[in-house]
Amino acid sequence: MRIVLVGFGVVGQSFVKILLSKSAELYSTFGLNPRVVACVDSDGMAVSPGGLDLGRLLEAKRTKKSVSAYHDKRDYLNTTDLIENTEAEVMIELTPTNLENGEPGISHIVSAMKTKKHVITVNKGPMALAFSSLIELSNYNNVRLAFSGTVGGGTPILEFAKKCLRGDRILSFRGILNGTTNYILSKMEEDEITFQEALADAKQKGYAEASPRLDIEGYDAAAKLVIMANWIMSRKVSIADVTRRGILDVDLNAIRNAHHDGKAIRLIAYCDNDELNVMPLEIKRDDPICVTGTLNAVTFSSEYSGEKTIVGRGAGGLETASAILRDLIEIRDSISIPFDSMA
Repeated sequence: MRIVLVGFGVVGQSFVKILLSKSAELYSTFGLNPRVVACVDSDGMAVSPGGLDLGRLLEAKRTKKSVSAYHDKRDYLNTTDLIENTEAEVMIELTPTNLENGEPGISHIVSAMKTKKHVITVNKGPMALAFSSLIELSNYNNVRLAFSGTVGGGTPILEFAKKCLRGDRILSFRGILNGTTNYILSKMEEDEITFQEALADAKQKGYAEASPRLDIEGYDAAAKLVIMANWIMSRKVSIADVTRRGILDVDLNAIRNAHHDGKAIRLIAYCDNDELNVMPLEIKRDDPICVTGTLNAVTFSSEYSGEKTIVGRGAGGLETASAILRDLIEIRDSISIPFDSMA
């Protein structure tokens, strides 16, 4: 299976490391022999129709900070040109999330699907802003659009809802969808420190970006909520439909008061057939979604089987890369092509 890899940051490099370490197992177990035939980062591209040497690709990125150091060939005008004119079965879109207009992710995904390539993305922007149109385009072109890594990282939250609860009807769900804010609120409670002190600690440990606005103002959780609402509840909503409030106003006194009452404050995302909101709420400490640190947790309320909760790490390079691999295997399984020809 030939792959165009667009974006080569932490997640992209982690994915390539998995391919290197698991190549024999992927073929023997799943009939999958992935070949990365093109890779693009913000400073250049590397292309080889027969498949790039993944070890050499990683070394070029590590030593020269760009895949362009792999070789000096410049066969394509830009990323869109490369996506459209490189022969491949799958395009993996890993550019940074843009919740203002979804670019360049949306353009990359559209270009891939129009040229009959299956798409895997962990980029929340396109799915939060243009979910319905992208699903429609994938159906029209008879290609798969897979995005399990957009919610929960390596924790299969979307798959759990769509597959493990198949036949049941999910009435609502609520949960913690952002590990950064969960770490900050947990740290404030455990160490009795202020929001700013907890945020500084999260930055120092690499859990928060230098500019953490998307996390602490609730935009990241809202984007994930929209993806879940559309995919799981069949709602047709965008991020503009979410009632959103971040954690900037949560102070240490509120944390202490909640703790005194046997509760904790967490940034909770909630969806049913009417509501769609993200806001800091007090929840009981014995609630299954009252997790600490960078964990994510979601409780689904269904018509027949009641409440089911899934908990796991919501971020991390290897964790998110594992979601990409799951999607790739699913795409391989869904294509009715003989084992050897698709390898």
